[in-house]
Amino acid sequence: MPEDDKVQLRQGVHDAYSKVALQPNGEHPFPTGSDFAAQIGYPSDFLDIIPQNAIQSFAGVSNVSIFADIPTGASVLDLGCGTGLDSHIAAQKVTNEGRVIGVDFSQAMLNQAQSATHESNTSNLSFVQAGGEKLPLADQTIDIALINGIFNLNPMRDMIFQELARVLRRGGLVFAAEIILSEPLADDERSQANWFA
Repeated sequence: MPEDDKVQLRQGVHDAYSKVALQPNGEHPFPTGSDFAAQIGYPSDFLDIIPQNAIQSFAGVSNVSIFADIPTGASVLDLGCGTGLDSHIAAQKVTNEGRVIGVDFSQAMLNQAQSATHESNTSNLSFVQAGGEKLPLADQTIDIALINGIFNLNPMRDMIFQELARVLRRGGLVFAAEIILSEPLADDERSQANWFA
């Protein structure tokens, strides 16, 4: 992919996801919100206690924090955390013995995530703005990484995998969910701007 196309795709993704955070009830090119979260398997016992700021702009592709094996006391990275739904669930699973760091490149998303964290008074959860291709984390400091639908959105996937390998401790685990194409796109779809990097 030419460099200009990578920049354009990245900016388009940033703008679309920031718009979800700023206008959660607006129309978006992908499903969002609490009804969608419930539809893809987030249990009501989590959705009922997590602040709405973390749920109303949810835009993941799966319930990765539910199916992930997250032990008490773990250090967790939620990469592409958005407004922090998975981060909040992970923070409950690790308890105060562990910690969760949510990373996203959209400050609008992170503003909602931080507001939800303040509302829930969650002390083992923090957020930082960064891209997945350059994580602001020390080497081998993460036990579990959660990734809920960012690989198709970032043309620098190789760098993301390198960064994950760098920050994960030996024996660390990555739990990821992604939308995949089951067949090639039709020519008319390929000619339109699409989200598959």
